[in-house]
Amino acid sequence: MPFDAMSEVSDDALLVLYANGDAAAARALTTRLTPKVLGHAYRMLGDRAEAEDVAQEAMLRLWRIAAEWRQGEAKVTTWLYRVVANLCTDRLRKRRSVDIDSVPEPEDPAIGAEQGLQQVARAEALQTALDSLPERQREAVVLRHIEGLGNPEIAEIMDISPRAVESLTARGKRALAEVLAGRREELGYQDD
Repeated sequence: MPFDAMSEVSDDALLVLYANGDAAAARALTTRLTPKVLGHAYRMLGDRAEAEDVAQEAMLRLWRIAAEWRQGEAKVTTWLYRVVANLCTDRLRKRRSVDIDSVPEPEDPAIGAEQGLQQVARAEALQTALDSLPERQREAVVLRHIEGLGNPEIAEIMDISPRAVESLTARGKRALAEVLAGRREELGYQDD
């Protein structure tokens, strides 16, 4: 099947096609899912290199289970987000046992335009605020408000009830609002 025709094919079907030897299906699914996986991992970890490692590992795990995939039992994205969350959780736990002085300083992006700097400042402020949340709240907020997933899918990914997702998300949003409240003007947000 031609690559451009793959855009209409579901994730489940693409995975089954890949399992049956269709390389174009693998390329289409990789193109579709990798940015989502990478973004989710980055938001959970706050480190681009680690996020890239997690995204690569998650996609490799998807390819390994392709032959056993049972269409209709779960969404590919739900399974993949759960794998990413678990991999991120493992890395965050390992991080806690690492001496902070051994962690390299993050690279400073060299963007010259004022708007670019403001976007970087906003992204950093959001990441810092996300990092201040408890792990489960951060995961729920990222999946809901950054990845745009619905509560039932988040509940399945996190293995909790939709009501628990609502509670985690609400508490996380309140905490983020408190952390960021004093920085509105600094970050270029004006009250209208």
